[in-house]
Amino acid sequence: MKKCTLLPLLLLTPWLCLADDPPTAGQRLETLQALASTLHFQQGDISLKNGLATLTLPANFRYLSPDDADTVLHKLWGNPQVPKTLGLIVPSELSVLNPEAWAVVITYAEDGYVKDSDAGKINYAKLLQEMQEGTREASKAREKQGYTSVELVGWAAPPHYDQETHKMYWAKEIRFGGAPANTLNYNIRVLGRGGVLVLNAVALMASLPAIEEQVPALVRMADFNSGKRYADFNGSTDKVAAYGLAALVAGGIAAKAGLFKLLWVGLLAFKKLIVIGFIAVAGFVKRLFGRKQPPPAPPATA
Repeated sequence: MKKCTLLPLLLLTPWLCLADDPPTAGQRLETLQALASTLHFQQGDISLKNGLATLTLPANFRYLSPDDADTVLHKLWGNPQVPKTLGLIVPSELSVLNPEAWAVVITYAEDGYVKDSDAGKINYAKLLQEMQEGTREASKAREKQGYTSVELVGWAAPPHYDQETHKMYWAKEIRFGGAPANTLNYNIRVLGRGGVLVLNAVALMASLPAIEEQVPALVRMADFNSGKRYADFNGSTDKVAAYGLAALVAGGIAAKAGLFKLLWVGLLAFKKLIVIGFIAVAGFVKRLFGRKQPPPAPPATA
């Protein structure tokens, strides 16, 4: 007979009926907690990528190095192995094993100077339709690789570009198969002289109010260092990206059209991480209770 065990720390729902005996689940939990205890959290000013950019973290945020980020994303949250990030930003008050946990994944796309001349001309409603069509196509390939279907539901927050700081942010709501809760991808992009600093906050949709409250702080905390900033661009010597702001938001749509190498946004990249985040029912719980995992994603290709 199945036994219902309370696991409020780990699950999105307050209980789960287990077919296995509780000690097995308890041992797995102890293993995850031991792994989480090895993480080295950092605060204050964090230098990224050998001085390319700096994070200035307020007290309510902490930073995890690329190695620690890999531990969280792959070993604790059950995502496929991916290339190293530039680290994670996590809320100070939440354990990474908390079902309400969320993180900002940091990467860098060295694609060149992104011109923002199209900032006031983008039809975001039309762009969303194109992205949804592309997602449906990507979902078919995803399902063939053993993953659940994925659907781009819509904007959780419409795109906004700050002309003065050259920072852009928006959010997408994503549905995975029959998962009981939709996933949130909150995207922040910082334009620089030689590329784009990519910050993706990934969580469940229930975390949207908490993340939106922190977006102004998240937008402020990341900046390129002197000489690497957007204003430092030299048109005579520097590379210009083969895309503008619309393609920056579209991600996979632009990549499919051959405009640029896919930014590490994940949603439409079947050969890279589809979504990185705390999707308990799809990754974390399956790992905790030993259910069969889908095959790992094949190596990323340029």
